[in-house]
Formats: sequence, C-alpha cells, structure tokens
Amino acid sequence: MNSCVLMAQIMSEPELRYTPDNTPLAQMLIQFPALRDGDPACQIKAIAWGNMGTQVQESHHEGDQVILVGRLTMNTIDRPEGFKEKKAEFVISQIQSVGSGMAMPSPAPMTPAPTPSNVVPLNSTYQQPPAPAVTPTPTYTPPADPEPNLDDIPF
Repeated sequence: MNSCVLMAQIMSEPELRYTPDNTPLAQMLIQFPALRDGDPACQIKAIAWGNMGTQVQESHHEGDQVILVGRLTMNTIDRPEGFKEKKAEFVISQIQSVGSGMAMPSPAPMTPAPTPSNVVPLNSTYQQPPAPAVTPTPTYTPPADPEPNLDDIPF
C-alpha cells in the first residue's frame, strides 16, 4: 500500500483550480528537510482533490508547517527535447497544521493539573520503605496414608 506521512512547510500559496467536471483541485509546493546534513531540502508538488482541496486553499497558507498524509505518485512528462521526465507528486488525503510562519498569539495561561497521589516530586530524596513484619509460615504435614497400596500393577 502506498501511504506516506510528511511533516513539511508550505512554500507556495495553495492555488485552487477546477477540472472540466467542476471538481476542486488545490496544488502547492511543499518542502521538507533532507535526510543527510549538507544535502538541500526536498521540494515536491502536493495536490488535494475535492473538498480536501477547498479546505487546503481556505485554511493553509505559505509558510505554514503541516503534517500531510497521502500517497506518492509519479507522473511521466514527454519533453520537447525528446526525452521523458518523471516528477513526483504527493496526493493529500489528510492535512494537519503544526504551526505557521507568522507569529502565533500566545495561549492563555493554564492552571496546573492536580498532582496524583502516587507521584513523587523531583526534589525529594529517596526514603527506604519500612520492612514488612515477619510472620511465621505454617509448615505442611501430609496426611497419613490410611491403607497401603497392595496392587502390583502400576496403572
């Protein structure tokens, strides 16, 4: 199954277009860091169809940091120079904002959650728990065999 999850930054404002049968199609350029130090960041075209395309165009903008779930497709293009070029394209099925390139308003201060009773504060010292009281264990005495086994056959 072809399924990918990417954390990327939107590099171009999502552009909404419509197919001849009036299906919305949003496309944008996304960028994510390379795997190795010194390599350039990877850029790829991302598209979203239908209601997802409309949502992408309305809710997400250039500079936003997003998590994308979708599939990777390869498109082959015949070039006028006489060769074929393959381009990767990411088809979005889900999108979630992580942050944006603009300054975000700071959230309202939150009240701390109550501390559960089984949590020990970090600045406390370890104290040995008291040893449990020693109780004598009862000894087992098997009952006396009332009659001996006189059968020679073992089964």
